[in-house]
Amino acid sequence: MFGRNLILSIVLCISLLSISMANPAELTTDCDQARELARQAYIFAYPMLEHYKTMSVQAIKLGLFNQFYHSKMLRGPDYKDVVRPNNDNIYSALWLDLRSEPFVVSVPAVEDRYYSFQMIDMYTHNFAYVGTRSTGTGAKTFMICGPFWEGETPSGVDYVFESEGLFVLCLIRITVDEQASGDLEKVLNLQKEHKLQPLSSYLGVLPPSETLSDIFPIYSQSKAESVEFISYFNFLLDHLEIHPTERELIEEFGQIGIAPGRDFNPDSIEEAILEAMKEGIREAVYLIENPGETVGISKNGWNLTKRIFGNREEMQGKYLVRASAAYLGLYGNSLEEAYCPNSLVDGDGDLYDGSRYNYALLFKSDELPPIEDKGFWSITMYNEDQFMVANSLNRYSIGDRTNLVYEEDGSLVIYIQHESPGAEKESNWLPAPDGVFSVSMRIYLPSPLALDPLYCPPPVVKAGNAGR
Repeated sequence: MFGRNLILSIVLCISLLSISMANPAELTTDCDQARELARQAYIFAYPMLEHYKTMSVQAIKLGLFNQFYHSKMLRGPDYKDVVRPNNDNIYSALWLDLRSEPFVVSVPAVEDRYYSFQMIDMYTHNFAYVGTRSTGTGAKTFMICGPFWEGETPSGVDYVFESEGLFVLCLIRITVDEQASGDLEKVLNLQKEHKLQPLSSYLGVLPPSETLSDIFPIYSQSKAESVEFISYFNFLLDHLEIHPTERELIEEFGQIGIAPGRDFNPDSIEEAILEAMKEGIREAVYLIENPGETVGISKNGWNLTKRIFGNREEMQGKYLVRASAAYLGLYGNSLEEAYCPNSLVDGDGDLYDGSRYNYALLFKSDELPPIEDKGFWSITMYNEDQFMVANSLNRYSIGDRTNLVYEEDGSLVIYIQHESPGAEKESNWLPAPDGVFSVSMRIYLPSPLALDPLYCPPPVVKAGNAGR
């Protein structure tokens, strides 16, 4: 069961032999081909580079591999780690280093609220979920292993999830009802019931005898944005399984020095080829940052995001989609788990400005977001810098869990403005800043009716000048 060292060595040797190992000083390509290969390779690698950047900050520098990190409160205006943060769920994170052995995870029953345990591999595929939608509300014990592990499913383990890479990020989301007294404490207790064990500890046997060194290359943003991204790419390729459908593509990339574990030295490359590669990277960056309708469509002032995150099967070959998704918001949920329309402009196509206008969002009874059992929806406010907005109510999002008041016919009006619409309407008020803003809707566990075709909220309309 623990012959992983021999298996890993054999697999990696086969991989290295079968993939082009072109020395960068002997690149077998002309300028046009080098430009095109660099463009394709950078788009392919970009999500992996972003994943490694995050891993460098969280797991490597802070030493957070193989242990849970639990947030203790919902995110608010003081949270500045990522733009457009979520105010619906308490988060936990778990980085796994699977080089030595798999890990066994036990999670509690979560029956009264939304719960998800998302598993993300080095390609940034969502390769598995545990939780309300995927496995139900009961307690679960499951194992996460790397691509080279071989063995039988241990007794007491409900599922075995195999990652294509040896470094995995897990994100846990647990909904908190801020309106219910003591609900946060319930969630914090649920966090304590999450357990993690190396497989050897779970089985009660000695762990693998190998000693792992700190082999991680230091991350540099400027390096990742240059031809030296190939150094990171080669390192990452050396710690994952190259999918059979992509082996030929990686072999082609070998013409510009890309191969698992290969050293890369840009100083050894002919100047004309190097400049062509740089041009290919610039072209790739432009495509990644300007995806157009590749990632979604616009309607009623809302950007309706298509399937830009998912598992291997769902995202196979969609390299530009995956890259743009990583640029727009790394580690997004698969569409069935959460669908998230965003709005930067009102129904007239004008930028939102709380210093000039009051706004209203009117849902007819049959226009409310369609959700499954235990699903919910919310709308979160962001300022010009894409962070949450401090306000007198300490309300940063609004939705079907915030004591909204509906009209007699089942319709709903949400007031989006800087100043209060009046005490009798404050239950439906989403406070806006005194300036430019945007909003995001999140629909957790969307009904199939919300996904085909993609659900579009009604337009947000101007409802008078600000202060009136």
